[in-house]
Amino acid sequence: MESALNVDLHCHSQVSDGMLPPAELAARARRNGVDVLALTDHDEVGGLHEAAAASRELGMRFVPGVEISVTWAGETVHIVGLRVDPDDAVLVEGLRDTRSGRERRAREMAAQLAAVGIPDAFEGALVHVGNPQLISRTHFARFLVERGVCKDVGEVFQNYLVEGKPGYVPMRWATLADAVGWIRGAGGVAAIAHPGRYPYTPLQFHALYDEFLQLGGRGIEVVTGSHTPDQYREYAEVATRYGFLASRGSDFHGPEESRVDLGGLPPLPAQLTPIWHDWF
Repeated sequence: MESALNVDLHCHSQVSDGMLPPAELAARARRNGVDVLALTDHDEVGGLHEAAAASRELGMRFVPGVEISVTWAGETVHIVGLRVDPDDAVLVEGLRDTRSGRERRAREMAAQLAAVGIPDAFEGALVHVGNPQLISRTHFARFLVERGVCKDVGEVFQNYLVEGKPGYVPMRWATLADAVGWIRGAGGVAAIAHPGRYPYTPLQFHALYDEFLQLGGRGIEVVTGSHTPDQYREYAEVATRYGFLASRGSDFHGPEESRVDLGGLPPLPAQLTPIWHDWF
């Protein structure tokens, strides 16, 4: 039965802002009892072949994925693509375009930090980067912890790198139509990642869900490391109301950083249809 599988469809490797190489990530997932793993690096599919090969050797089913950054109603939304072809030319080119503004943004972030007495942040963040094209706020957060400015990443995001605080630089990402189109064109299925993280009003959420469904989106993350148990129930109701397929993923980045380890989430609520219900 699908419900008996330990399925983790959201995690990150060093190819984006995770801490482990793709093969090590797969090995950790298997040790933790994961039966089906998706690697969903931010705006990048470069680690999928390595993770797939490692998963095969471990006897674990692998789902090629990606997490695409989208600007919608002035906020950043993440759309997970699952079962995508990592060699699809349109997807690869679209992700390349999405990544292209990150270095400019990173240098602006570093300039803001320097202005409040924290020099050399760009170079310091680069030390933590596996893929220079994907330098992100997470890498700056690790630098600020290493420098002793904050005790952990959570404290960083209370005091820096968020709106109204030093180091915050907004970025214009892909459109929702772009992301869903690239995923579907690459043979994949699109799901809204961790909806509980977005600061939308109920009316805005309704508009997001409606547009996403009209574009051909199918799923929503219900049980995720970014949600509280109350949000599991809240987004289970959303999935039922809108007819979404339900997804589950730890959003694992690294052993010291993530709220939930690979494979460590509770199962999806029984009344939901898993996004993987017809995959195997």
